[in-house]
Parts: sequence; structure tokens; C-alpha cells
Amino acid sequence: MSPTLPKPRGWRQLFGWRRVRATAITCAVVAALLSLAWESNLLGLWLRVFGLGAVLLLVFGLLEQWPRQLPRWLARWALQVMGVGLAVPIATLALYIASTQAGAPPFWMDEKRVAGFAMFTILGVLLAPWVALSALVKQREAWVTEQALAFELERSELARQALDGRMRLLSAQVQPHFLFNTLANIQALVETGSTRAPAVLQSLIDYLRAAVPRLDEAGHRLGQELEMVRAYLDLMQLRMPDRLQIAVEFDPGVLKLHCPPLTLLTLVENAVRHGIDPSEDGGRIELQLRREDGRCRVTVLDTGVGLGASGRGLGTGLKTLRERLELVFNGEVQLQLHAVQPHGVRVELSFPALEIAA
Repeated sequence: MSPTLPKPRGWRQLFGWRRVRATAITCAVVAALLSLAWESNLLGLWLRVFGLGAVLLLVFGLLEQWPRQLPRWLARWALQVMGVGLAVPIATLALYIASTQAGAPPFWMDEKRVAGFAMFTILGVLLAPWVALSALVKQREAWVTEQALAFELERSELARQALDGRMRLLSAQVQPHFLFNTLANIQALVETGSTRAPAVLQSLIDYLRAAVPRLDEAGHRLGQELEMVRAYLDLMQLRMPDRLQIAVEFDPGVLKLHCPPLTLLTLVENAVRHGIDPSEDGGRIELQLRREDGRCRVTVLDTGVGLGASGRGLGTGLKTLRERLELVFNGEVQLQLHAVQPHGVRVELSFPALEIAA
């Protein structure tokens, strides 16, 4: 997610306020210095200096955008600097010809005007490329600063979204209807004298004890996340014992890997809520954790209603999870959904395997 600000194009870039202001200041300084030794019309001097500055500004801007493609051996900045340097004698010649009064001899026939033309040309060739190069350096610095600010703003926004997402995920785990439904099931079991009531209540307590205190732990490990998932699945299996089968498989080496809170729980709950619950026949959830090639690979498979029947995809929960993981692991995260035949969904998550010391 690296941020890229769109560069202004066209006339907006060609005659930006900063460029026009810098050109005007430079022209005023040059004209003021030349005025000290100028013997003829000072107004004409200032008009020529500002006219030359406007032409060079136009050349600088045009070469910044055209041609679109340059040979690999030619850098854009070099083309702009050379273009400005070559434009000085051409523009000066045009200005002197245009300023020659009708019926007057050409300026090269006038010794003073020739001297003025030579001074303009030499000074322009020496000064204009350096001014252009300085403008390119400042422009580059300003662009880098804007990019850095945009990057920080995006990181702040992602951090805020991650925090909001974590709070939404927490509320999704302990939201009233979830607790009320579970407590209602426990009450029904108690009233009927079922021996399953204590087990369901204990599973609910284990789940809340595992889920709530660890949400803000900086060193959260995959083993802790697996404990929460098991407590959640045990509770779900007690709620619907005939409709849910569970299989958990993992490499022992993954238990110490860094895993942001609620990562596995989000994937498993998504499978239960959108896959198993809507299915009349229930289904099976398989959780697999592997460590391969320096990465942790998580697979959550459910044999529920599938993608088409539930309209599943990267919904809000999974999108928030991916954004949060990308923030934690600097974008080195992959999260994909695949349909399973004859029905069901397989979610595959991959992120860097970073161990946390015990």
C-alpha cells in the first residue's frame, strides 16, 4: 500500500503559482542588477528580462511533460536543463528582433544593441540552467516531502481502521445476541435437567476468559490464538452437537509465531456464521496451521453452504483483518477465498513467520 500522489498535469503544472513567483523574483533581481550598468531604456530592459523569463518558464514546463517517452540514456531533468540553456539565445534573438522598431536597421547593425544582446545571451546561458537545476532540486524535495506526508497520513488512517476493526471484532465476539442466545440455551438445558448445561456454561466462560484479556497483548502468539479458537469451537459444538464437526491440525513449531489477536478467531467465526449456521445439515470445519519457507500458512475449510449460497466474499470482517495484518506485517500478507466442491469455502492466509521468545 504505498501512497502515490497524482502529479498535476497540463497548464496547472506548467504555470503553477510557485513557479511563476520564483520566475518573477529571479527576473526582478536580474533586471535590477543589469539596470545599474544599463544606459538605454530601462523599461525595455525589464520587459526583455521578464519576456525571456516567461519563455524559459514555458520551455521548462513543456519539456517536463513532452515528449511522453524518452530514451533510456536521457534523463528528464537533463533534457529540461539543456532545453532551457539552448532556448536562451533563440529567445533573446527573437526578443531583439521583435523590439526593433519599424524602419530601423537590424539590431546587429547597432554596436550598443549587439553588446546588449551578447550580455543577455551570455548571462542567460550561464544563469538559466543553474536556476532550472535549482528548481528541479527544490521540486524534487517538495515532492518527496508531500509523499512522506501522504504516507504518514495513510499509515495513520490504517492504524485507525485497524483499531476500529479490532473493536468491531471484539464486539462481534461478545455482542448481545451471541451471549443471549448462548445463555438462553444454557437456561433451557438447566430447566430440562440436561447434564450438558454445566459443560456449555464452562465453555462460554473459557471462551470469554481466553478472548477478552488478550486483545491488547503486543506479544500475542499463535498458540494463544489457537486456545481462543478451541474454546469458541467447543462452545459452538455444544450449541449444535449434531451439526458441527471439528478438525484441528498444526505443526508444533507454529505455536510461538507472532499472530495479531483475533486473526484465527475471525476466520473460524466467519466459517461458522456464514457457512455452517445457514446450512440445514451443518458441516465440518478444518483448521490447519503450517510453517513453510519462512511463512505461516493458515487454512480454514468449511463444508457449509458455500460462496454462492451465502454471497460470501471478502466482507467487512475479512477486509478489516487483511488491512490490519498488512499494517502489522508491512504488506507481506495474502488472504484468499476458494470454493470447495460440492459445497463449502476454503480460506487461505499467509504471513511472515516471526517467532516470539517465550
